[in-house]
Amino acid sequence: MLIVVIWQIASSTGVLPSRLLAAPTTVVGTAVDLIRDGTLPHAISISLQRAAIGFVIGALLGVGLALLAGLSLFGEQIIDPPVQMLRTLPFYGLIPLLILWFGIGELPKIVLVAFGVAVPLYLNTFAGIRGVDPKLAELARVQRLSRWGLIRHIVLPGALPQALVGLRQSLGVAWLALIVAEQVNADAGLGFLINDAREFLRTDVIVVGLLVYSLLGLITDAAVRLIERRALAWRRGFLGN
Repeated sequence: MLIVVIWQIASSTGVLPSRLLAAPTTVVGTAVDLIRDGTLPHAISISLQRAAIGFVIGALLGVGLALLAGLSLFGEQIIDPPVQMLRTLPFYGLIPLLILWFGIGELPKIVLVAFGVAVPLYLNTFAGIRGVDPKLAELARVQRLSRWGLIRHIVLPGALPQALVGLRQSLGVAWLALIVAEQVNADAGLGFLINDAREFLRTDVIVVGLLVYSLLGLITDAAVRLIERRALAWRRGFLGN
C-alpha cells in the first residue's frame, strides 16, 4: 500500500511522467473502461484458452515421459538426456523455429506453453519417482504385489508430493511462456493488448495487463495449493500438523 501511495504522489506531482508509468488512479480507471467495453474480458478469455490447452498437453507429456523414464532404466537413457538438454533453451530462442514449423497462428503459442509446462513437471515427477524409498519397493515384493500394484500403491503416492511441486512450477512457467508467445504475431489476448498499448505509449493499459497476468498466476497457484492440501492430507497427519 505504501508503494501505491508513493507511486500516486510521484505521478500527481509530475516526478513520474505518465509516459513512463501511469498513475494508480489512471490504471484503475483504464481497467474499468476495458472491462465495460469488453476488451479485457475478451483478452482474458483468449489467453486462458491458450494457457489451458497448452497446460493440458504439457502436463500429459511431462507426466507421461516421467513415468516412462522413472520406471525404466532404458526409458531414462532414451528420454532424460534430451529433456535435460531442452530445459536450458530460452523461450525466445524457440519462437523462430516454432513459427517456421507451425506458422503464425495459435499452434506455436500453444506449443510454447506446452513446452514450458512439460519440462518442470517432468523433472519433478521423475525425481519423485526415483526418490521413492527402496525399502517400500522391497516390502511390495515381499507382499507379492504385481508391477501395477507396486506403481499404484507405492510409486505414485511416493512421487505425488514432488509431482505437485512440479505442477506449481509448471503453472508459473506456463504464464511466462504465454506472455512471450503473445508478444509475437498475436492478434488477441493479454499479450497482444500489452504489445498494442506499447505502440501507443499507453502505460496504463500495460500495467493493467501485467496485473491481470499476476492475478491469474496467483489464482492458479492457490488452486494447486488447495489440491496439494487435500491430496496430501495424510502427510499433515503423519507429521502431526
